[in-house]
Amino acid sequence: QPQLEESGGGLVHNGGSLRLSCAGSDMTFHNYAIGWFRQAPGKEREGVACIPSRGTSNENYSDSVKGRFTVSRDNAKATAYLQMNSVKPEDTGLYYCAAVPMLETFCERAEHEYGYWGQGTQVTVSS
Repeated sequence: QPQLEESGGGLVHNGGSLRLSCAGSDMTFHNYAIGWFRQAPGKEREGVACIPSRGTSNENYSDSVKGRFTVSRDNAKATAYLQMNSVKPEDTGLYYCAAVPMLETFCERAEHEYGYWGQGTQVTVSS
């Protein structure tokens, strides 16, 4: 059973940067697309970014983070990253990574596509 563990969350000032990590274990990491999701208090979970297993130039971002966040992966380390720049208070939330076995050059940010989830890491942006 694949396991995912997020890290790197914390408190950051408006306009600052943060990098989240998603470490995978018990899985052939390079065969999985990785998605990043977030859930703010009182809101539904939102898919903010994903990176496919193949063709890492085909990342997919939500409009709310495009141009500010960058998703990447290091298959040798079985780890994916979410670099968050120019953060805003509305980026506050619990951030999850998720994985789906998908040997494709594209990925989807739809929650129902992903079967394996981490426990989440909290990001709080102060204004």
